[in-house]
Amino acid sequence: MDKSKVVEKVKELFTHVSEKKFVQTVDMIVNLKGINLKKPDEKVDFYQTLPKGKGKEITVCALIGPELKESAEKAKVDFILLEEFAKYSAEKKKAVALAQKYNFFIAQANLMGQVATNFGKVFGSRGRMPNPKAGCVVPPKTNLDPIVSKLRTTIRIVTKAQTTCQFPVGTTKMSPEDVAENIVTCYEAILHHLAQGKNNMKNASIKLTMSKSILLGDE
Repeated sequence: MDKSKVVEKVKELFTHVSEKKFVQTVDMIVNLKGINLKKPDEKVDFYQTLPKGKGKEITVCALIGPELKESAEKAKVDFILLEEFAKYSAEKKKAVALAQKYNFFIAQANLMGQVATNFGKVFGSRGRMPNPKAGCVVPPKTNLDPIVSKLRTTIRIVTKAQTTCQFPVGTTKMSPEDVAENIVTCYEAILHHLAQGKNNMKNASIKLTMSKSILLGDE
């Protein structure tokens, strides 16, 4: 995918920004072909770091024991200690509010049983359970700072019920060049996860929160 051509497409997309002052998200939509979602090894599901960031805050919370409290404080990340877990199990509304507030949860590995017991019902259905693929399950002695920093520029690219991936690659407050770099990075990453590479790629497009989509070429 030619970045210079993607930059022109992003610039074209940005001409559709309304007079309204809110910042819109730029989504990338990738349609796939020749894959069978009933086969786990043909599904697309991975975490990708955006080189230019998402353009807005990605929130992270750590579910930890006292062993990681100091590390969480140094990383300046919100955290919930083991002794507080039970209240979220007892009050579902608190767990729901928590799941809505944060994009990622880090969990101390030896506490995953308690995390599942107290947060699993709410977090599981919302895709918020700490995921080892994203580096979100960590040993009791860990420097959380680099993990938190990486998560703050990370998105999940996944096929669900259909052979389509839709995910954020930036916002309208970012430069077209930065958004284009994120787009090209994600495109190449998806190709890497497809068994037949470009032969499994039908097309890719981009859109704003409030706009129609614009088709990208694959040059």
